[in-house]
Amino acid sequence: MSKALILITNDDGWQAPGIQALARAIGPIAELYVVAPDGPRSGAACAITCTEPVRYRLLPADELAQATVPEHPEAKACVETQTDADNVHWFVCSGTPVDCVKLALHNILPRRPDLLLSGINAGDNASISVHYSGTMGAVLEGCMKGIPSIGLSLYLARGQRYAEHPVGADTLQAIARLCQTVVQRGLPTGVCLNINIPTDRPFRGWQVARQARGQWSAEWEPTAEEQQAQSDDPFRTHTFRLTGTFTDLEPEATDTDFAALRAGYCPVVPVGVDTTAHSAMQQLQSFIIHSESNV
Repeated sequence: MSKALILITNDDGWQAPGIQALARAIGPIAELYVVAPDGPRSGAACAITCTEPVRYRLLPADELAQATVPEHPEAKACVETQTDADNVHWFVCSGTPVDCVKLALHNILPRRPDLLLSGINAGDNASISVHYSGTMGAVLEGCMKGIPSIGLSLYLARGQRYAEHPVGADTLQAIARLCQTVVQRGLPTGVCLNINIPTDRPFRGWQVARQARGQWSAEWEPTAEEQQAQSDDPFRTHTFRLTGTFTDLEPEATDTDFAALRAGYCPVVPVGVDTTAHSAMQQLQSFIIHSESNV
């Protein structure tokens, strides 16, 4: 039986240590095509490039080797043998994560992939962050195309970096096993998976969870230029940088993605392409139809 064909992308760019660790972990079980942006695309969500051409190219082995980010010793231990160069194909794309998926399916892959992976993102995509995430934008694109798709993100506290807190070898091995299972069994139609990984923890297991109810606040901070501005001109340009503080609005809940992370598990949240609020349909039907009948 031939190896599965797996497409990998991300929103941190092809040089990010997370995607390199993921490719090394998955390489032994699949034919891999990595099609990733040429630089960071965090927050791109489901954005596509429609105002200019998108370019991609195959990365030569020497360029890939020179740009590989050194890994933490624990992460290096995830795979004893190096993946076969003929089995892993790296492409870099000028567009968004969704562009990467669309181009891969249209023009790069030799056939339809058995699985799409996006990540491993440097930073979580739990709770409502799924709506902003370029990592999950690529996953949703794959899901809309009927491809089993999984997003993978590492929870990092503010100021932490992936290279200093990499996903451990046991978790990478568990991810590889999960990928084999999903390739064999598939996922429900219109459903993809959003997986987050706790920081600096041994793999404790998967926990199917729901998205926590949360909220971002204090989302903009003035740049140094803005802070030093002396002009009272009401028409001057103001400059701010996106930041923000996330608040879990149900910290006592035990069935959410953040609850699972706090307990040391990797939450697996099933995410649907259909965004219809089915639970609200009857209520809306009654008062909308009622209001119309009173006109």
